[in-house]
Amino acid sequence: TFLAQPLFWLLKHIHSVIGNWGFAIILVTVLIKLVFYRLSAASYRSMANMRKLAPKFQMIRDRYGDDRQKMSQAMMALYKKEKVNPMSGCWPMLVQIPVFIALYWMLLESVELRQAPFIFWIQDLSTKDPYYILPLLMGASMFVQQRLSKNPGMDPMQQKIMQFLPIIFTFFFMLFPAGLVLYWVVNSMLSILQQWYITRQIEKADG
Repeated sequence: TFLAQPLFWLLKHIHSVIGNWGFAIILVTVLIKLVFYRLSAASYRSMANMRKLAPKFQMIRDRYGDDRQKMSQAMMALYKKEKVNPMSGCWPMLVQIPVFIALYWMLLESVELRQAPFIFWIQDLSTKDPYYILPLLMGASMFVQQRLSKNPGMDPMQQKIMQFLPIIFTFFFMLFPAGLVLYWVVNSMLSILQQWYITRQIEKADG
């Protein structure tokens, strides 16, 4: 992809300084997170505002019951009135997809990253984690992030489906290169910290 070459250039330069590809991936993840900080912050603020509207969402559900069309119209009217975007929680993940794809191809095609060790049990970042520790950490961090990002306006059926995503992704990521899972774990943990910090700021401002 068009991002793979500049991403590898950055990764290689960081590696030349610190001498470890795993820590280089972590630092690149931090830099990417800083680039998208404002976008993520705006998204997390919008999600926090959505959670404040939870009682109003419940009132709409109680009022319209099984009339999904009227319920949807009432929900959209509430979104418009309160100036919140129900899709705001998707943006932090969507902007990461091109980076994720670029890193995937980079790990597959770069000779430098083949048999490149990280620390402890990770002796080759271009192959899957032999003990599946990173995918399990990724699943746990995704579960925490999902709890923090809970959208009260989401359809109950969609909420149930979303609950299974961390489990599905955990098994899916067990097949991916350890370097790629490392990127996703670090990114998820940074997202959790950022979201917690922003939510705390909003709560202090309201209090």
